[in-house]
Amino acid sequence: MMLFSVTRSLLRGAQLIDVHRNRDVHRWVAPTLRELRRRREKMGPEAELPRSSHSDWNYSAEIFAFGKRLQESFDPNVLQQAFTHQSFIEQETRKQAAVGIEQPVLGVNDNRELIAQGERLIADYVEAFLLTALPRLPRQFISSVREALTSEAQLAHVSSHLGTKDIIMAAEFPIGDTLMASTLKAIIAALQRSSGDERCFLFVRDFICGQLNQRDLYEYLNIPDPLCTLQQYCKERGLADPEPRLIGNVGKNTLLAAYNVGIYSDRKLLGTGYGENQMTAVQEAASDCLRQLFGTEVHMKPVDFRLTLKDCARNMAQHTSDKVKTRQ
Repeated sequence: MMLFSVTRSLLRGAQLIDVHRNRDVHRWVAPTLRELRRRREKMGPEAELPRSSHSDWNYSAEIFAFGKRLQESFDPNVLQQAFTHQSFIEQETRKQAAVGIEQPVLGVNDNRELIAQGERLIADYVEAFLLTALPRLPRQFISSVREALTSEAQLAHVSSHLGTKDIIMAAEFPIGDTLMASTLKAIIAALQRSSGDERCFLFVRDFICGQLNQRDLYEYLNIPDPLCTLQQYCKERGLADPEPRLIGNVGKNTLLAAYNVGIYSDRKLLGTGYGENQMTAVQEAASDCLRQLFGTEVHMKPVDFRLTLKDCARNMAQHTSDKVKTRQ
């Protein structure tokens, strides 16, 4: 009984405290907050400001932290140059000229040279990696995969997730995909100058080629007519012409019709496919044949992301020699 009375008195005291606490909020607070919210909604969303406009901004610390986040050793001057675009140099030159400085000295160069070098490095490393990791895939489709991995949107996606958006020094704001993609190219060139070819290749392998992880490689090939591509592939390699054969069908002349077609070459089954009509089934079967011939089956062995520059050296040298012959 005594415990019950003590509990009841404690609860009554808590209620009194809550009532007293609520009385501390004045009546003008809620209408004021509603009015401030109405004015804020009327003005619209606040304009996005660059990170450098904050009072705690320290560019040297940001450059240092960027390399440490990636666990890479960058030359600070080269890395700062990689983040500095030509538009920023021109903007600062105009500002200093406006205050009477005839020959402004900024102490940093723009990253145009690094962008050009980084673009060549990315193309060479990605193609050498694909040639080594996918040896059965024809060269023309290797180029298709490389173009998809090195597209502006893909490079900008990688660059944004590396945290480059707030460190880029450019006149344009907000930072667009073009600037982020070109900055990533410059960073790769800066890494090659700072740490050498091996670290640069591993960087490209992990962050750019790594986008292939758990992806269907066949989606990158962009094959509009699989049967025609299969016929051309067999002709180039001296194989017998592929012949579609109807294996079976169910529900003919109904809305749920299904056809099973197999494609043979020299009496050997290359692949099968299903479809609601024979033409669709033939194209699906041809796609299945190409998957197996190219080594890009749905159940294919995962791409080996442990390849090093030494493993890809032969394909990289061949790619370089092919480019030299093309230029000549």
